[in-house]
Amino acid sequence: MTLAQNPLSVEVTLPREDVALIRVEGYLDVDTGTEFQHHLANQLHHGRRHFLLDLSAVPFMDSSGMNIILRVYQEVRGLPGSVQIISPTSPVRRILDLTGVSITVPVSEGIDEALARLRDL
Repeated sequence: MTLAQNPLSVEVTLPREDVALIRVEGYLDVDTGTEFQHHLANQLHHGRRHFLLDLSAVPFMDSSGMNIILRVYQEVRGLPGSVQIISPTSPVRRILDLTGVSITVPVSEGIDEALARLRDL
């Protein structure tokens, strides 16, 4: 599948100056991962330490997407910062659980829950 067949849409909002809420829509795979990675790198460059990754509109994610999430998780831990996955679709949640990513990177059921976790940091 090509990028044209599976475009990725990434929307970034800032609930707080140090928090990036990143809404992802579309397939998160080897064809689209680079775009996702660029958005994360841009937010890191601008001083964001906390990343809320809304995957509620991602029907499929392969190991490329998981590796990008794990890399940003490792990078922000030293800031200190955090990464949370929000509302993954059932197929994506299954992959996160089977690979153990959901043990490392917290999964929230919604944006309000994720923001509440940030207040506790």
